[in-house]
Parts: sequence; structure tokens; C-alpha cells
Amino acid sequence: MNLTTIIGARPQFIKAASVSRALKSRSPEIKESIIHTGQHYDKEMSDVFFEEMKIPKPDHFLGIGGLSQGSMTGRMIESIESIFLKAKPDWILVYGDTNTTLAASLAAVKLHIPIAHVEAGLRSFNKKMPEEVNRVLTDHLSSLLFTPTSKGKENLLREGVSPKKIIECGDVMADSVFFYAKQAEEKIHLLKELDLSPRNYVLTTLHRQENTDQSDRFREILEGLFLASKERRIVWPLHPRTEKILKNENLYEKASRLLTLLPPLGYLDMLFLQKNALVIATDSGGVQKEAYLLKVPCLTLREETEWVELLEKGYNRLVPLSREAIFECLTTKNESSIEWESSLYGDGKASETIVKNLIQFSKLE
Repeated sequence: MNLTTIIGARPQFIKAASVSRALKSRSPEIKESIIHTGQHYDKEMSDVFFEEMKIPKPDHFLGIGGLSQGSMTGRMIESIESIFLKAKPDWILVYGDTNTTLAASLAAVKLHIPIAHVEAGLRSFNKKMPEEVNRVLTDHLSSLLFTPTSKGKENLLREGVSPKKIIECGDVMADSVFFYAKQAEEKIHLLKELDLSPRNYVLTTLHRQENTDQSDRFREILEGLFLASKERRIVWPLHPRTEKILKNENLYEKASRLLTLLPPLGYLDMLFLQKNALVIATDSGGVQKEAYLLKVPCLTLREETEWVELLEKGYNRLVPLSREAIFECLTTKNESSIEWESSLYGDGKASETIVKNLIQFSKLE
């Protein structure tokens, strides 16, 4: 089977690392080629992941990033289609909910190439989020849907997707966290370099458009972080887009004075800082899961999340997007009551399940 994997953003590199490792174990039964769209085009948001996670070098790099939603998606479809026409893959494999995911799926379905969607069935039920639109459309274009949880399966069945297409496999990000956790422990030098103590800082990330592209909301979140910084050390690895917006809003100088701003981090550096944080504040779906897997309380800077089971179990809390609420949540100590479970996202073998089912379904095709 000739399989083409399409990736373009940080969370997809992490997911693809585990699945590519499982695919390699079934060589030559499956031959994988990789297309990297370049949606995350900064070296520290891309190259470092391929190097330290030993992801196979992309066969194609499209360099399409930093554009508007329409321009980015349109150019990706055009470039991906031309590659598909030459390579004629038997299946394509897409991850998550990015523009890369949707563009690859649209290109494939028009050429009658079956699509396997990893991390299918997630729903925030907010169609104003570009990611929600991307994931819903991709699910309904796909021939095989790998859901990380039973909630994902329930969502798909409710939307009329055939149960024959749905495989509940666990979460490939859990595979990566379990696999790389020991390597991440070697990053202990970061604490000394950043003058940090374990469980004595807040780690935050912020990059989603609904937060960064609305000036009033963005400033409200920042003011909450600034207030909290008087009582808690706040460490913030900056996404390139967010850094640009900080500078455009004339907030970068104040942020760098009150917060510990860092450049984008590699996967192992990020895992280490997450594991040793007192609490994590984020608008990232992937970071929410990593926080749970590392047993660190998470505060989500959004009005909803697709990872509803984390809310139900109390591992994650949605934070009202006001400066007062953010300050209160970041400075209140209430983490000790959490009783951690370790089975919400599988046993670290989701990638093996995905590969096994891809082989089975390809034979049926």
C-alpha cells in the first residue's frame, strides 16, 4: 500500500511521529510518503520536531504558510492535487483540524482517493472556529475515521456516519507523550537556565485566532496574565503569529517585562516545562491533552473545548475571558483535590491500531 501523510502544523508533527514509527515497523507492506505544507513555517515550529522526534524527512515541502485562510487553503489544494496526480496514493492520512487537513481532504476526495482521518469526531460545537469547520468537513469526506475517545464516536454516529467507518483507537498524542517522556527528563538544565523551580510557575500558550485576532479579547487575556504575574511566574513560549500581534498592538515590551517570554520550543523542551509546571494555561487542544497525560492541572483560555471529558473529570477548567477571572484562576490554589486517572486516551498503542486497520481496510478497497 502506498500511503501519503499530509502534515503542516506542530500538533500534526507530534501525532505523525508515533504513526510513522508504527508504519515503519510494517515496511515493506506499507510505503509512506510525507507532504509538509509549511503551514507552520518557522524553523522552531517545524524543523526541530522532525530532527528530535526522528520523523522521516518530508518528500515534498510546499512552503505555504502565513497567508489568509482562503489563500492558504486554496494554494494547498492546488499543490497537493498535483502531487496526488503523479504519486497516485492508495490512501491519504490526515490529522486533526488545520487548513492542511481540510485542503488535503478536498484534493483527495475529488480524485477518489480514500481518506483516513486521525483524531476524528471531536466537536466544540462552535462553527465560528475555523478548526471546527475543518474537522467536521474532513470527517464527512473520510472513508476511515480514527476517534481518540468514545465521545468522538458518539458525535459521528449522531451525524449519520456509518459505524463501519469508525474505529475508536485511543489518542496518538498519548503514544508520543509516553514514548518521549524519559527523553524529556534530560532537559532539566532548562530550570537552571530560566531560573525556575518545579511546580512554581505557570506555563501558558496562546495562538488561536479567536483569541489573538480580536484586539479587545487579546488585550483582556494579556491584562489577566499581567495581573497574575505579580503573584506567579508566568512562562510563555510565543507562537510566531502571536509575537507579531503583540508587537503590532504595542504590547510586546510590557509583556517581556512582566512575563518570561520564550521562542517556540521543541517537543522535548515543551514536555519538560509542562511536566514541571504548577498549572498550564492554554488555548491549544493538544496542550490540554498533554497536561492531563503529565498530570498537570490545565486552565483553558477559551469559551469551549472539544476535549469535554477533561472538563467532566475536573482535569481542565474553562476560564472566562476577563482579566479578573484569569487573575483569579491563575493565582488560586485548588489543584490538590484532583484524582488523576490514566486511561482516558488509551494505553499508548493507538498508532499500532491505526496501522493495523489501514492494512485491513486497504485490502477491502
